[in-house]
Amino acid sequence: MPDYLSRSPVDDAEEDPDETTHLISKSTQTDILYNNENSPIIASVETRAMKFRNKTLHDISNTTELTSDSLNTSTEENCTTSFSIEELIQAQQNDNYAKNILNNIKKYKNYIVKYNLLIRRLNHPAPYVPQGDLRRTILQIYHDTAANGAHFGRNKTLHKIKQRYFWPSMYKDIENYIKSCILCTQFNPHRQKTPAMDFHGPITPTSQRGNKYIISLTDVLSKFAVTKAVRDNTAQTAVQFLKEDITSKFGTPRCILTDNGTHFTSTLMNELIKQIGATHLYSTLHHSQTNGQVERYNSTMNAKIAALSNLNKTNWDDQLSFVTFNYNASIHSSTKQIPF
Repeated sequence: MPDYLSRSPVDDAEEDPDETTHLISKSTQTDILYNNENSPIIASVETRAMKFRNKTLHDISNTTELTSDSLNTSTEENCTTSFSIEELIQAQQNDNYAKNILNNIKKYKNYIVKYNLLIRRLNHPAPYVPQGDLRRTILQIYHDTAANGAHFGRNKTLHKIKQRYFWPSMYKDIENYIKSCILCTQFNPHRQKTPAMDFHGPITPTSQRGNKYIISLTDVLSKFAVTKAVRDNTAQTAVQFLKEDITSKFGTPRCILTDNGTHFTSTLMNELIKQIGATHLYSTLHHSQTNGQVERYNSTMNAKIAALSNLNKTNWDDQLSFVTFNYNASIHSSTKQIPF
């Protein structure tokens, strides 16, 4: 489908009168068979600038005529109201942000004016779209319609739109529009990862406060970790940690992944998970890699705590909060993001 706004404008080119020539050719015998009037055929050669200007208005007027006819379907959500280049120019002239730039165009090096259209200088120069109905129409076209959007995600939708249009809050607007799409919410698969909980220990030596274990919960998606030094690894301790240190501070998780230890398979733990409405998932028996996020964090934590503890290593629980904080505040090797 032709789309001026999907192509980079050519450089300004002045018309050269010498390039506009007229060619006169006589009719051939084949022409005479279909045309009794033996009149000459006259064709003119267009310069690049003339061709670009003539094609621009024709292409732009057809750019947004995106209806369900393109796929021979009558689905109502695929019918989108189009807008013309004249409407875009008029919207720019009524927009305070655009008017300020148009009136002071020499001060704004990132913009140019071409055929009365305010255009942003980018790798793919694109016209500025004022806030309002035109932006909503563009979002509908490049996300909702079958021919141009097909309800793909933020990055794909952003790539399509920024090749053709520009406005300052484009990234955020596209993200919010897709988040509010009911069909996407209903049919897209949820890629949310399950937080994993585990005990680590017994740790030797026992700390001065009598703590021998560390219980932790790691968000598998963000790698964010919550830890606590505890005296034992009983079901009561696990339930207390889940209630006081997780649910009351961060909210109720949808799922929790644990190993098959009795402290996690107990009736007390199952009752709590049932009360908060979560789903309890168990890692494969004798295969701790299923719960490997916590296992990897535990190995990292051991070395850091040992480096910060006193000579007797009896204050390791005092260092636990510092180690956890710095872990959460540092870039993770797999996500290249900070868990916080």
